[in-house]
Amino acid sequence: MARFGSALLSRLGALSLVALACAQAVPAFAEEAPVAAPAPKAPSLIVAISIDQFSADLFAEYRNHYTGGLARLLKGAVFPAGFQSHAATETCPGHSTLLTGVHPARTGIIANTWIDLSLKRADKKVYCVEDESNPDSTPNKPVVSTAHLKVPTLGEWAKKQWPASRNVAVSAKDRAVAMMGGHQIDAGFWYVGDAFTSFAGRSLPADVTDENKRIRALLDKGAPAMAIPSWCVARNQAVQAGAVTVGTGRFVLGDKEDKRKLGDQLRYSPRMDAATLELAASLLTSMKLGKGQAPDILSVSLSANDYVGHAYGTEGLEMCIQQQQLDQKLGEFFAKLDASGVDYAVVLSADHGGVDTPERLRLQGVPEAARGEAALNGEGLGRAIAAELGISGSFAACNPGPDVAGNIICSDGLSGDYWISPDLSAEARAKVAARLVEKLKAHVQVEAVFTKAEIAAVPYPVGHPQDWTLLQRARASFDPQRSGDVYSVLKRAIVPVTTPRANATTITTHGSVWDYDRRVPMLFWRKGMTGFEQPQPVETVDIAPTLAALIGLKVPQGAFDGRCLDLDAGPADTCR
Repeated sequence: MARFGSALLSRLGALSLVALACAQAVPAFAEEAPVAAPAPKAPSLIVAISIDQFSADLFAEYRNHYTGGLARLLKGAVFPAGFQSHAATETCPGHSTLLTGVHPARTGIIANTWIDLSLKRADKKVYCVEDESNPDSTPNKPVVSTAHLKVPTLGEWAKKQWPASRNVAVSAKDRAVAMMGGHQIDAGFWYVGDAFTSFAGRSLPADVTDENKRIRALLDKGAPAMAIPSWCVARNQAVQAGAVTVGTGRFVLGDKEDKRKLGDQLRYSPRMDAATLELAASLLTSMKLGKGQAPDILSVSLSANDYVGHAYGTEGLEMCIQQQQLDQKLGEFFAKLDASGVDYAVVLSADHGGVDTPERLRLQGVPEAARGEAALNGEGLGRAIAAELGISGSFAACNPGPDVAGNIICSDGLSGDYWISPDLSAEARAKVAARLVEKLKAHVQVEAVFTKAEIAAVPYPVGHPQDWTLLQRARASFDPQRSGDVYSVLKRAIVPVTTPRANATTITTHGSVWDYDRRVPMLFWRKGMTGFEQPQPVETVDIAPTLAALIGLKVPQGAFDGRCLDLDAGPADTCR
């Protein structure tokens, strides 16, 4: 029997596979044994929601205040200790796990951006969803492509089994759409500048053009400060982070003191989620999702939580208002789903967690919190090591600019992967790697350093992700073709963002190996299900096999790293 059962049987509500197997294999003397109850009909629509930068800590902090959509999901199957198990806890890798069921080591998405020093263009950075072979593409203005994703998504598996199945994805971020939808997306839209757009060569349907008109009207009109919920009043306290003051913002749209463009003012506010959900609901109606002959997949990634977390931190008034608005807008979205009459199931999780700005962390009992030092940047380390080893010559520059001589070491920040120039001899590369490891390990802000060979030698990690070593976490993010030569881990509460300047959009971030970035909630809901809460550790790679079982999707053995989670609180088993 196939692992997840027959799609036909599950969708027609026939006997479960266990009952069928018994009917075929049980001897005659057992014919009076009780017959298993018919399996419930599979949902006709899967709604997969990702809340960007929605840590388990944030969920725990605010769950008692939810009254809308998140309150509804709390009545379903609640797994508060989900894990993005890998080390590189960024948006693209995290989203790549949600509907593929495998870790970034298999998806190939090791980071939002990595470095390929063999590229012919001046900028050696590669954005995770760009087609860098296109001369018009740059990491900052990519020609969006799903080519870097090495495995299928749930929507692709569904289309293979049921060609009539639709696979739709919506987000403010192109990388969320590409990673949740995959290579075969019937409709995929994301926000650029001040409007939603799609893949090159695709025309925008009326749903998108109408939503863009609504956005344009809102931007032209502006919007006043958002109201402060009573339970957010205590968080209305100013904190100075470099040249930026945070903790009292209320998302005025059209604020002349905010030097960002209007489209970005909307992006860095709860209004971004509202527009995304509005578009998703419109597509639900126009495409008649969930009303066809095969199950459809609607992926919705809500990005405002991440933008707010980066720009204002995770513990201030801004995030409190964001949580209230997120909950209410999700409630309105679910009400529209209810009104459609579609039998749908929801899963909600996140691509990664996050950590607050170090200035506020220090005020709240974390004295070791600090900003990463610029000396950890790969290019600076490369220049110092080249001088120490007497290395000279012209090397491929990490980025376009005045440094025409190039660098022998490149990085995309103050931690994570470091790439050593392939222009060096093997002997020189080994010396540079050894010196780089030595310098990183000696730095007071560095917790651990691993070489490419050390990571590659570690068996693929299994077992409870909360118990994984730092090296195992790095292994789950490792791709031998894309990962760097050395991997560095910053100490807990060291934020790899140097002093923020005025109007900064990033004063804190995520991406670490620590559980504040790895732990995320996983919530499953369907009308009529008996809810429960299970605090044991699970993984985001468990989502895809769980949903596959729910809709009767057949997937080859070994296609998933994760396992199916039984969503029935009683003796029945949704994984059968």
